[in-house]
Amino acid sequence: MNSAPSTERTVPTLAVVICAYTLDRWDDMRAAIASVLAQDPPADEVVLVIDHNQALLERAERELTGVRVVANQRRRGLSGGRNTGVSVSRADVVAFLDDDATAGPGWTDRLLTPYRDPRVVGVGGFVRPWWLTGRPVWFPPEFDWVVGCSYRGQPRSAARVRNFIGANMSFRRSELLAVGGFFDAFGRVGSRPVASCDETDLCLRIAARDPEAVLLYEPAAEIRHRVPKSRTSWAYFRNRCYVEGLSKALVARRCGSGPALANERVYVRSTISRALARDVTRIGRPGALRRIGALSGGVCATVTGYLVGSVRPLGSRRGAARPRTAARS
Repeated sequence: MNSAPSTERTVPTLAVVICAYTLDRWDDMRAAIASVLAQDPPADEVVLVIDHNQALLERAERELTGVRVVANQRRRGLSGGRNTGVSVSRADVVAFLDDDATAGPGWTDRLLTPYRDPRVVGVGGFVRPWWLTGRPVWFPPEFDWVVGCSYRGQPRSAARVRNFIGANMSFRRSELLAVGGFFDAFGRVGSRPVASCDETDLCLRIAARDPEAVLLYEPAAEIRHRVPKSRTSWAYFRNRCYVEGLSKALVARRCGSGPALANERVYVRSTISRALARDVTRIGRPGALRRIGALSGGVCATVTGYLVGSVRPLGSRRGAARPRTAARS
C-alpha cells in the first residue's frame, strides 16, 4: 500500500493581510487592495491592518470597500500588524502582501494550489522590483533583497526553501498559531527597519517544530513591488545591508547559527562569487566597477551588522545603529 500523503485535497480558504502605517502610501495601498480583489479565485477574506495611525484608520474605514479594516492590536510595527491580521482572520491559509505591492494575475491560485499537499505549510512567491526611476547601473541583481524583492541566486522554479521574501508569502493559519506568530521585536516600525528577518525567524521556528514541513517557493505566484527613488541611493543600500546583518545575528541567537546562516554561507560562496567574477570580466563596461564596489561593500556592511548584532541585547527596539558614513547621506 502506498503510504505517501495524498495530494488530492480540497483547496483551502484564503485570507490576505495587508499592513499599512502611513497616508503617504494611500494610492499604493488602494492599488494593492484592488489587485487582490481582482483575483480569480477570490480571497475569502481581505484584511487591512492599520498600524497605530488614527487618521489612516478613519479614512480607510470611510472610503474602502471589499476589505475588513482593523487597527493593529499588538505592538507597533509590521510584525505586530501581521499578528493582528492572523488573529482576526479565520481562513485556512493567511497570505501577506505589502501595501506598496500589487499581485499579478493568478496569484491566489498559484499560492493555494500547493496546499493540496498536506506537507506544505507555507508558500511564497516571486517579488519583481518596479523601479520608479530605473535600476541604478551600480545596483547588482544579487542584492535585490535590499529593496524587498527576489534576487538573482534564488530558485527559478518551484523549490523547497528555508524562508520567503516577506512581501509575498503565505502560511497555514494553524501553523502560525502553533509557533506563536511573528516575533514582534523584529520587522519594520513605520519606515525604519529596526530589525528585519521576522520572516526568517518565523520560518526557522516552523521548521524546528516539524522538520518534515515544506516551505515551498513558487515563482509563478508573482507580485510587483514598488521601489521609489529613495531606495536607490548608496546610503540606503549600505544601511539596509547593515540592518540585515544585525538582524541575522539576532535570529542566529534565537534559532541557532547553523540554520540561521546556512543559506547566507552558500549565497556568499556561490552567488556573490559568481557576480564578482562576472563583473571582473566586464570591467570595461558601464557600471561594472561600481557593481564590484556594491557587491563588496554590501557584504562588508552586512558582516559589520552581524558583528554588532552578536553583542546587541536580544529583542532591543533601539533604532538600528548605522555606520557613520551612512548618517551623512
